[in-house]
Order: sequence, then structure tokens, then C-alpha cells
Amino acid sequence: MTSTELTIRDFRPADAEAVAAAHRAGREHLVMTAEALLWLNAQQNPDQHFRTFVAELDGRVVGAVRCGLVLGTTTTGVGYANGSVLPAFRRRGAATALLAAAERHLAGHGVTELHSWLDEEPGSLAFATARGYELRRAAQFGGRDLTLPLPQAPVRPAGVELRPATDWADDPRPLFLVEADAIRDEPGEVSIDALDYEEWLRGDWARPDLDLGLTVVAVVDGEPAAFTMVQTDGVDRYWSAFTACRREFRGRGLAKLAKLESLRLAAAAGYRSAYTSNDTTNAPMLAVNAWLGYERCAGERKGIKHLK
Repeated sequence: MTSTELTIRDFRPADAEAVAAAHRAGREHLVMTAEALLWLNAQQNPDQHFRTFVAELDGRVVGAVRCGLVLGTTTTGVGYANGSVLPAFRRRGAATALLAAAERHLAGHGVTELHSWLDEEPGSLAFATARGYELRRAAQFGGRDLTLPLPQAPVRPAGVELRPATDWADDPRPLFLVEADAIRDEPGEVSIDALDYEEWLRGDWARPDLDLGLTVVAVVDGEPAAFTMVQTDGVDRYWSAFTACRREFRGRGLAKLAKLESLRLAAAAGYRSAYTSNDTTNAPMLAVNAWLGYERCAGERKGIKHLK
């Protein structure tokens, strides 16, 4: 009988490629690079208590879980833990041990409500419910082949410009104000009602996979009104990280214009596959993405557990 030695430990820089591979395995729609993982684990806000735990089976890195406190909200005691294990090494205790390590760590820092995104497939959902997670809202991933033609651009309203986020590289606060306003209306169990500029700079604007040239801003009479933020793998895969529009500018098709222009630029730059995700209740953005040619390729569910 072959014995298996399971080890749970903290992330090391040498783990980045293996952890990224576990994150993407069976999830073509997820865009995550080793460089981004290294950055996530190097830049840390002490208020977030972020940690990545890694699972080794017989000395091989087979999975990981990233966890921390949810920031940007006036709601206290909420944390997150999102992990994955290589398919060939599942049902051997690694996922259970990783999740337990994340729960212990976050409970020690005052988390009483833990959120985790789960692949919408029977095994993943059963795993979570067996460990005390209640299934809540659903989200869907959309994929688009960027080698296929894009829709024809609608007529642009008077006074609207489409500009790359590089134009705000030295002072991105106007883009932060767009996100801080729009994110209050994002579907979710926790209201992001206290977004902090310095934390946004550290946690969003400074990401190494953020592509400012493909992040397109819709400007109305000189004022940023909407944008679509883009992350890429630097090769051929594009991820729509967040699309935002200030409340007073909604209903003018600005998000549609920004997203279409971004996809056009991405296709011209050689990106071949585009992916996005939306809450299944977000009908306006689902309609925009359907018009852009995205098709559902996967789903996920939010699991929530109350820690003692």
C-alpha cells in the first residue's frame, strides 16, 4: 500500500507556476499568471491578513487557497477563501486541509462569515455543503473568440471620447471615483461602500497583469464617466476584470462603447480569447456581453459559512 504525505504550508515564490497551474486546471476561463500570484503574495495590506496556503502531496505542489479579509466595506468580520487542487490529486484530503487552514487563519483575525466561490459542478458544490457552506448567488462566465468579427460600433453620442487608461497613469483618482460610485450597485452579499483610494492603488491599479492600454475609459465632456478594466496574461488571453459607469451617466451605452473598443484593441494586439464574469441577476451587463458575442462557458456559486 502506497502512503501519501500531505503538507500544508505558506506560499513560497518558487510555488508560483504550480499554484497558477492548479488555479487554471479545468478552468480555461480563468486568467491568472505566476507573476500576478507573486505580486499578490508580496504586496500585503496588514488590515487584509492575506495569506496563500499551499498543499504538497509527496513533495509536489498540487493546490492552494488564497484568503483574507474583505476590505472596502463598513461590514465587519467578512473574509474570503478561494482555492483549487489539480484534478488528478483531488479526493486525497488536500482541499479539505487547505480550507481548514484558511478558516483557522481568518477566525484568528476576527472573521465570522467566510465567503468562497465554488465551481458550479456537483462535486465542488457537494464538497462545500458537506463542510458547512450554504450555497447562495450564482455567477456565469462568458467566453469570446477574438479571431471572430466584432459587432459594428454604435453611433457615439456627442461629447463622448474613448481613451486608454494610460492617459491617467500619473493620476488615476478620476477612474477610482468612477469605480467607487459604480461598485455600490454591484450584486453581492456585502456592500462595498467604503472603498479606499490608497488600497485601490495597491490592490487594483498596481497589478502587474493590468493592461492600461486595453483598459478603455469613456469620457463625457472631458470627465471620465465609465471604463472597462482589463487584465491579460501578456500572450493571448484577456480578462474583463470590472466594468463601471457612474450613476448619472447610465443609460447612454457608455459601457458598451468602452468594452467594444477594448475588445477591438485586444484583437488587434493579438489576443485570441476573451473572458468575463457576471452575477446571473445582472441583466444589463449580461445583455451587453451577449451583444458583444460572449457565450456562457462555465458557472460558479457563492458559498458562505459562519465561523464560530
